[in-house]
Amino acid sequence: MSGHSKWHSIRHKKAAKDEKRGKVLTKHSKVLMVLGQNDSNPETNASLRNAIINAKADGVPKDNIERILKKLSGEGKGSSIYSEQVYEGFGPEGIPFVVTALTDNTNRTYSSIRTAFMKNGGILGNSGSVMFMFNHIGVITIKNSGKSEEALFELAIDAGADNFEYEEEVSEILTVFTDLGRIRDILSEKVEIIKSEPQYRVKDPIKIVDKAVLERIEQFIEAVEEADDIDEIFGGFEVDSRIII
Repeated sequence: MSGHSKWHSIRHKKAAKDEKRGKVLTKHSKVLMVLGQNDSNPETNASLRNAIINAKADGVPKDNIERILKKLSGEGKGSSIYSEQVYEGFGPEGIPFVVTALTDNTNRTYSSIRTAFMKNGGILGNSGSVMFMFNHIGVITIKNSGKSEEALFELAIDAGADNFEYEEEVSEILTVFTDLGRIRDILSEKVEIIKSEPQYRVKDPIKIVDKAVLERIEQFIEAVEEADDIDEIFGGFEVDSRIII
């Protein structure tokens, strides 16, 4: 699957900035609330169990997670009900973007995201306006733990993964979105899983070769990140390594 780029690494570096703003905790709290609405038991709710693993990987304290689970089990009656929303549009240079949000007020969230797009050189589109340009995939991040690239590749393929991207200490295994849970469970018996999550990755990324253009895109993303209830932002571009500092 295409669309992976140096920007992917930049996204992960930005997570540290988000954590300082308290957004990581808020994000994971909402995810847990969404996934645990119908079944608050991680033993029987695989999606909730995976969300807890992801929250811990991002440094969410155990006490916070336990408080959320207690709310879900009945101690938080009357608490907000969150739903996942997906928005599509174009940013600077006509670059397509998919934005996901977790919200208890869809009108507020739509207005906030629409304003962020309009004020920063973008336009929020209708459902389907850019989604055809993206693949909805599952991404499983694992620790290499001394295993060779060849060994990890074989594990990924044997588990049914679509693709594999090796790095020095951690690697990513890419799956069809609907197979994410199944493949994660298979791999969890053989490797240490850091995170597993759905993502949108563009099929044919627009290559950014100009620093000024990259700065406009970064400013646009930062502005959209400040909109109410934002979860993730996926851009349809890749950055030429020569302009990355």
